[in-house]
Amino acid sequence: MILTDDLMHRLVQAARVARERAYAPYSRFAVGAALLDERGRLHAGCNIENAAYPQGQCAEATAIGHLVLAGGIRILAAAVVGVADQPVTPCGGCRQRLREFGADDLPVWTADLQRITARFTLGQLLPASFGPEHLKS
Repeated sequence: MILTDDLMHRLVQAARVARERAYAPYSRFAVGAALLDERGRLHAGCNIENAAYPQGQCAEATAIGHLVLAGGIRILAAAVVGVADQPVTPCGGCRQRLREFGADDLPVWTADLQRITARFTLGQLLPASFGPEHLKS
């Protein structure tokens, strides 16, 4: 599948829409994420906080859950939307979650409500990563 700018912008827009549904009553830091799977489908998610802080869930984890539930097995591209002075990238745990379903060259775009703020590959965000292929004998 060719990842055109139009497709990536649709992915970012899906993450923006997901961000609007974030449940962030404690931090007030809403995040949306969207993933493109191997069949060209978009899967979005938002962060979901919990009064017991460690029990919250990141937007990327929610989107991965939607991808798996829909039968997706590969992530071809990802977008994360948050509003901050710096690009909002996936946390360390979500970088590893993305790696479970994506390769080092997986494009990860970050955006705020108006523009794309940065472009990375998963390999840039998680260098020398451990992935499923390490467990194959």
